[in-house]
Amino acid sequence: MKLAHKVAIVTGAGRNIGEEVAVLLASEGAQIAVVDLNEASAEAVVSRIAQAGGVARSYVCDVSDEAAVNALMDSVVGDFGGLDILINNVAISDNKSVLDLEKAEWDKVMAVTLTAPFLTSKAAAKAMIAGERSGRIVNVTSTSGYFGRARALAYTTAKGGLVNFTRSLAIQLAPHNIRVNSVVPNKIGSPVGKDAFNPDRKVVNLRNRPGEPIDLARAVLFLVSDDSDFIAGTEIFVDGGCSVMMAGE
Repeated sequence: MKLAHKVAIVTGAGRNIGEEVAVLLASEGAQIAVVDLNEASAEAVVSRIAQAGGVARSYVCDVSDEAAVNALMDSVVGDFGGLDILINNVAISDNKSVLDLEKAEWDKVMAVTLTAPFLTSKAAAKAMIAGERSGRIVNVTSTSGYFGRARALAYTTAKGGLVNFTRSLAIQLAPHNIRVNSVVPNKIGSPVGKDAFNPDRKVVNLRNRPGEPIDLARAVLFLVSDDSDFIAGTEIFVDGGCSVMMAGE
């Protein structure tokens, strides 16, 4: 197995992309800290992993709260004996224009989608360094971080920030043998913040189908495994090729 004896934290792991990432990494031998605000959802994912023969524990944490994040890292290291992998997946969206977006909504999106990865990455990196373990961090960005949108102003801004955060973080943590990369989804599974998946959701890409969470999970697995040892500070677009298409074609 590619991740035997590794310990991984996956944020927003109670559903959709986070769930599939947690399940896939567990199937490759990683012990998983399933982190979510929804305790029932996190426990369901832990049960799914356990039924498949994997090892996981659930943790309820507001990852936009620094004290809570530091406590989470202490708990995970205490429970599993160390930390090797962090997947920053959690995000929320505003789906509004500048004319309708309130500051409180802007602040919340920024806190969860951009500040939280900063807090978790900082705490995780310290744990990896203290444990003298080579680490891997993968941030889930979005095609919305590379292009403007008629809707979702705070979300596009936060994801754009996360793109360059990934690059700077990769440079700063490289001396500590911690590799940092990102995956870039587009319309994979259910929309951000929603539980329902609509198979009829309109998509325009080169694969002519909606993306599925397992599509992104496989890219994450590649980036946290030794198969990608010479890859750092970059992004893998898991978007069906939509970002290479000219508008109107």
